[in-house]
Amino acid sequence: MKKRFLRDLEVSAIGYGCMGLSHGYGAVPERSESIQLIRQAYDMGCTFFDTAEAYGAGDNERLVGEAVKPFRNRIVLATKLHLNKSEGDTAAVIRNHLEASLKRLGTDYVDLYYQHRIEDNDRVEEVAEVMGELIKEGKIRGWGQSQATEDQIRRANVVTPLTAVQSEFSMMERIFEKDVIPACEELGIGFVSFSPLASGFLSGKYTKSQTYTGDDVRRVITRFAPENVERNQPLLDLLYDMAWKKKVTLAQVSLAWMLHKKEFIVPIPGMRKVERMEENFGAANVELTQDEYERLEMELTKIPVYGNRTDADIAKLRNM
Repeated sequence: MKKRFLRDLEVSAIGYGCMGLSHGYGAVPERSESIQLIRQAYDMGCTFFDTAEAYGAGDNERLVGEAVKPFRNRIVLATKLHLNKSEGDTAAVIRNHLEASLKRLGTDYVDLYYQHRIEDNDRVEEVAEVMGELIKEGKIRGWGQSQATEDQIRRANVVTPLTAVQSEFSMMERIFEKDVIPACEELGIGFVSFSPLASGFLSGKYTKSQTYTGDDVRRVITRFAPENVERNQPLLDLLYDMAWKKKVTLAQVSLAWMLHKKEFIVPIPGMRKVERMEENFGAANVELTQDEYERLEMELTKIPVYGNRTDADIAKLRNM
């Protein structure tokens, strides 16, 4: 697997988003199967694994920690905390969250520690200061923000340089290309793309007649509404055409497009089958020519995207 850098952390060009092994996309694999999948990912060259305290109410951290134990010091392990306004003293809260994550992960340090969402805009500098202390203490190697604005990134980076920003980015969600990704490039910050295949939509494997049940975010992500699946077909047609010419898959074209865009962008697709890992990790070896890339860029500007993925919509799952 080719390598990339998130500031000074070397990672595989494509990482592993582990959330789906615990929740979010319907029935999850058996625990032993999930552990085996993570270990197979490492055997395939993946050295970047992403989890969070919120995934499966901490169970995902326990799962990932157990799975990576045989090669813990040879990978970059990322997790996240959710900082609520009501929790009190910022430093104490962050330390308490981190200690709980370290215990669940079975490790004494985290390579990359993100603030999961930034609800309290007034504490950006305060959080950055605490993260700097944790780096000095060796509790974390680097830190990041998730779904941050350019202003939040710049303010935080002045206090303690950010290692990475993790936000949704794909051919179907490009809002961060306007200001966040350019700011990351300017400041030397890595950009980690979650949902790089738009929750699987860009694989072309879903139809408007498909149904989703239980703890599956596709029940509420509007791009999977039957009418939007149909309206977004031109985007899939574009991918089909390029995939056919290059003898690769739609998912591989989507990931290759992202990797071609900037060398500091690292996608972390979720994968629950060996064949999906082979496909997605294989995208690191799919090279787009500059002409192919520019053609995709030009055509994408002509294609409207219908539906999106929002936290507000996903929150509706709790009451369904």
